[in-house]
Amino acid sequence: MDAPIYILGGAQTDFSRNWAREGLDIFDMFRDCLSDAVSRVGIDPEQIDVGHVGAFNAQLFTGQGILGGFFGHVFPEMSGKPTSCHEAACASGSMAMLSAMRDILSGHYDTAAVIGLEMMRCTDGKTAAEHLGAATWKGVEAQDVDYPWPHMFDRIIDEYDRRYGINTDHLKTIGRTNFENGHLNPNAQTRKWNFPDGCFSDNDELNPVIEGRVRKLDCGQVTDGAAAVILAGERSARQYAAERGLKLADIPRLKGWGHRSAALLLDRKLALSADQPLIFPHAAECGREAIQRAGFSDIYELDGLETHDCFSITEYMAIDHLGLTEPGKSWQAVEDGVIQKDGRFPINPSGGLIGLGHPVGATGVRMVLDCYKQCTGQAGDMQLDNPRNMLTFNVGGSTTTCASFVVGVG
Repeated sequence: MDAPIYILGGAQTDFSRNWAREGLDIFDMFRDCLSDAVSRVGIDPEQIDVGHVGAFNAQLFTGQGILGGFFGHVFPEMSGKPTSCHEAACASGSMAMLSAMRDILSGHYDTAAVIGLEMMRCTDGKTAAEHLGAATWKGVEAQDVDYPWPHMFDRIIDEYDRRYGINTDHLKTIGRTNFENGHLNPNAQTRKWNFPDGCFSDNDELNPVIEGRVRKLDCGQVTDGAAAVILAGERSARQYAAERGLKLADIPRLKGWGHRSAALLLDRKLALSADQPLIFPHAAECGREAIQRAGFSDIYELDGLETHDCFSITEYMAIDHLGLTEPGKSWQAVEDGVIQKDGRFPINPSGGLIGLGHPVGATGVRMVLDCYKQCTGQAGDMQLDNPRNMLTFNVGGSTTTCASFVVGVG
């Protein structure tokens, strides 16, 4: 990183809420989350120089576009200030983060508000699946299937099986672990869900098949929600710290970042990597870039990970692609308890997309916020043992867009 970018704080909504059922709309969600973030951070809205929004397909789910225009309605002080909205499917929030980061690094602005959000429970499940299918190549892949994304990620299970062999019991352990972590998160969509004995199995009644080898409890949730953070350059962060009697070094910052994209079609990605050790080399490079830019040489020098688990196989992929195991041996980290909350390298203490929920545009921002909470000791029952540096790994589409951040203190 050429210069430090600090995270002053933020907020997220309760991911268990169904906003449409409450008679509320996407602006209500935007307003409540942004107002909460600014209040928690304790800054004057006038101090915010620029606003960025991450959202995937609000136009399809709600009919609403140009979401950056909401900033001026929440805070009149932001009327006339620059705002923009960013889309990269499930990595939309991370694109908003990167854009705000670059605004600050360029010197154009010094304090940025970043919000990611999605309102998805305002329609039926089949229609929601069709809307989410917009992140495939429409009309070319995932044809004649009811649920495009379970189908696509079932193909990744097949690819793991073809290249290395796979035991889907390890995927069920990932799902169970994230649901257990979600029970500790007061904002988790599934925090009150109960799971009968035997549900994390191949029991077709308790854990029905969705597509291929993807079962219900392998899947992330269709979720309403928003997350927001306030970012600041060194000048603003130093002033913020001085006004509150804080040490600048104790404010978490973005220490490193990675961003890679690949061809849209899953077939093209698999063909390009056919003779390589990893299925998605660009995804591995994304995480490696973030770790190295933060000044680390190995992922185990960090303290934990908030990763994309839209399906359990996505987290399984992250394990070997980020270097926790050799290629094809993600199962070792699962079997050895490495990824557990009290393991050597905890993954998704928040519950992840499976346990906490997955409002698509919010996920990248929420990951950074949860890492901020961990590094400041504000994670409550989710808190790890004195983490100093945390990693995020966020995926859009069939790893078409990948983004990663290292969040740390000191």
